[in-house]
Amino acid sequence: DALELIRHDAAHVMAQAVQELFPGTQVTIGPVIEDGFFYDFAREEPFSLDDLPKIEAKMKEIVDRDIPILREVWPRDEGVRYFNSIGEHYKAEIIEGIPQSEQISVYKHGNQWMDLCRGPHLRSTGALGKAFKLTKLAGAYWRGDHRNPMLQRIYGTAWRNEAELDAHLKRIEEAEKRDHRKLGQSMDLFHIQEEGKGMIFWHPKGWTLYRTMLAYMRRRIEGAGYVEVKTPQILDKSFWERSGHWEKFHDSMFICETEEGETLAVKPMNCPGHVQIFNHGLRSYRELPIRMAEFEGLHRCESSGSTHGLLRVRQMAQDDAHIFCTDDQIVSESKAFVDLLNSVYADLGVELHSVKLALRPEKRFGTDAQWTIAEDKLEEAANLAGVQVERLPNEGAFYGPKLEFHLRDAIGRTWQCGTLQLDYVLPERLDANYIGEDGAKHRPVMLHRAICGSMERFIGVLIEHYAGAFPLWLAPVQAVVATITSDADDYGQQVVNKLKAAGLRAELDVRNEKINYKVREHSLAKVPVIVVVGRREAENGQVALRRLGGEAQQVVSLEEAIATLTREATPPDLVRETATA
Repeated sequence: DALELIRHDAAHVMAQAVQELFPGTQVTIGPVIEDGFFYDFAREEPFSLDDLPKIEAKMKEIVDRDIPILREVWPRDEGVRYFNSIGEHYKAEIIEGIPQSEQISVYKHGNQWMDLCRGPHLRSTGALGKAFKLTKLAGAYWRGDHRNPMLQRIYGTAWRNEAELDAHLKRIEEAEKRDHRKLGQSMDLFHIQEEGKGMIFWHPKGWTLYRTMLAYMRRRIEGAGYVEVKTPQILDKSFWERSGHWEKFHDSMFICETEEGETLAVKPMNCPGHVQIFNHGLRSYRELPIRMAEFEGLHRCESSGSTHGLLRVRQMAQDDAHIFCTDDQIVSESKAFVDLLNSVYADLGVELHSVKLALRPEKRFGTDAQWTIAEDKLEEAANLAGVQVERLPNEGAFYGPKLEFHLRDAIGRTWQCGTLQLDYVLPERLDANYIGEDGAKHRPVMLHRAICGSMERFIGVLIEHYAGAFPLWLAPVQAVVATITSDADDYGQQVVNKLKAAGLRAELDVRNEKINYKVREHSLAKVPVIVVVGRREAENGQVALRRLGGEAQQVVSLEEAIATLTREATPPDLVRETATA
């Protein structure tokens, strides 16, 4: 709460500083966001990065003035007239959207500056302190609508003291080093281009990483009793209307029309298709639970401005699955899922940070009784799995509540990836039935679940978590054999062949370059192991192993190197399987 108040005041102080430095600039909206704040400004001349230090200096001057911050309540129409009179037309438009019968509040910095605001604020500008920094510029459409004028957005961060600010800036610096887009380029994993906004061009190494993740997830779900299916990419509009997705989701669908007058939509999710497979044939209670998984591509029409590397894309695959079960199986199936998710996250080296229970939204399908049961059962399952949940009012999907699983990465950031949603609505809308023990028809309960969520996004998170330095089993290239001199080239080829025969992803570097150059280049590409071979190693049947991030070399026989690397490159689930066997 204190940080939110500080950041709210910092936004106001920034807006005052901008208007003092650049008269005629209009202020629009300036909210608090995670770790900071921003303000959108209307100004004909663009801001530059060189302006940010000037604005910061002016902000500190305003803090030194220690101006009292005062709240006033005005009639709504008086606010419209006043802000129009001083040329703040965006503020006047905001107030015009407020019912005439309501009053508005404004906050004044003495007689020097004021803004429309609900508050609260500190007692004076001096109470803010100087633990703030302006961080970047961006463009933003007025009220987020591309048909409206483009505004200029200035971002900043503010903290309680300089130590907290410095720690935050160091995290930002580390995050920039780990940016998956930069690492994706330096490691030759993927690229995105203008002709395919939000679509990923996976390069061979990146696709190897992707397939390694898919193979791992397939083994894990198969071991947990899931069956994998494949459903159509494009389905008729009438189908999406029956499921309820057309009403709630059609703005995010890619739509196509045929010459025969059909309206079709590319699927944004798999769940309605899985119900069709469940409905194909008569189901018995003895078959339940049925756990149905699919990794096929999904498409969502995200605005081009909101796409961001692998983290927000238009084309994706999910580790998507749906569990059809009875009411009596909800808790046990949900607990089993939470246990599986915990195990997967542990294997992938990420930490489960928190679990949140998103509760019924205002606009929803289903009865209040169904929602109460669903919310209670999800919380019970989480508790049985040893997880305490934080409740989030109004955050559930339109068809049911959900558990959101937030993981924490190596530099302390949290990411919401996994979900478990309980759904009574879709089986009802799509007429899913099974024959119960009593011989009558019953509706199954549907659990929508994902551990990684979008595979693209999860891989982006892993790239940043590991800063590209993946554990050996995940690394796209596990070893590069680098020759010291050309007379070791033949032996280098033999080493690569044997590494590949042992199942390792290995490459050969026989370029006419110095070995230090090769080591440095492959280290920048985050190759975990560089296998150095020269004339001496060739004569003795040895190799020198150099690990990423280390300076020392370990000279061992080729057979010992293969055994060591093969053991280290075994995925964690297969290590457990071998140990059990």
